[in-house]
This record gives sequence, C-alpha cells and structure tokens, in this order.
Amino acid sequence: MSKKEEYEQRVEELLAPIMEENNFELVDVEYVKEAGSWYLRAYIDKEGGITINDCEMVNRTLSDLMDEYDFIDDSYILEVSSPGLGRQLKKDKDFIRSLGKDIEIKLYKDIVLEENGKKIKAKEFVGRLDGYNKEEIEVFLGNETITIAMKDIAIVRLAIDF
Repeated sequence: MSKKEEYEQRVEELLAPIMEENNFELVDVEYVKEAGSWYLRAYIDKEGGITINDCEMVNRTLSDLMDEYDFIDDSYILEVSSPGLGRQLKKDKDFIRSLGKDIEIKLYKDIVLEENGKKIKAKEFVGRLDGYNKEEIEVFLGNETITIAMKDIAIVRLAIDF
C-alpha cells in the first residue's frame, strides 16, 4: 500500500463515526499534490444535499482529529466539500446508486460505435448506465447497449443536464 493510499484509508477510518453520527455519506477521500502543495480532501454528501455548515463542522472535527493523530508528515491543506453535480464515480456504491442515470465516459483509447448507420470512433461519450460489476459496465447509447471494461475507462462521472 502506498503512503497516499494509507493516508486516505486512515482518514476514512477517522471520518466513519462522524459520517454515521450525522447520517452523512463519505463519497471519497483523496490526498493529492497540486501546484506544489499537498491537499487532503474529503467529499461528503447526505440525502437532500450537503450544506456549507455540514462541511464546516466535518472540517473542524477532522482537523482536530488530524492534529491529535498527526500521521501525515507533509504539510497539507484540508478541504471538506460536496462531491458536486458531475462527480466522478469510483466506488461500487457510486455505480450502484447511479444505475439508470446518464453518465459521461472518457476512455484511454477510441472504440468503434455505430451512430445513424455510420461507424464512428469515439473516446468520449454520454450514455445511460444500465449495468455494473467490478470488471465492466453496460451503457445504453440510444439504440444499443455496449459493454466497456473498467480497465479501459479513464474517467466516468454523472452527466450534467442543463
């Protein structure tokens, strides 16, 4: 397990009782370096949507716990926020919750699709998530359902319909 994965797992463990106590859902934890600074981000949600006050409360509580346990050597910026409308799907529960919803998919390489009787190459497209297991997803693209291996997907997120 990498240091990054260890930090994320330990933060998830610290957040678990806070999430349970407040009926929140921990969507994701990430420890990333951006523009020379480390960020520790927790994405939380709840039925009806998360509020700024919810994020503030979790941030203060987590900050105190991080000071107490002090297991990250680097200096970092702590952020707690909503996952946003077009959130990336990463975990089993994300995919299961999103069945039947439109998703945006970005692949590592082009695949051949048929659109209006023409074969086209596509690396990015939007479709309805109709099936999921750890190895692949099924996506309905208007007139056909295709199966895509998880290993071929760079990013999959909820599509935003304006």
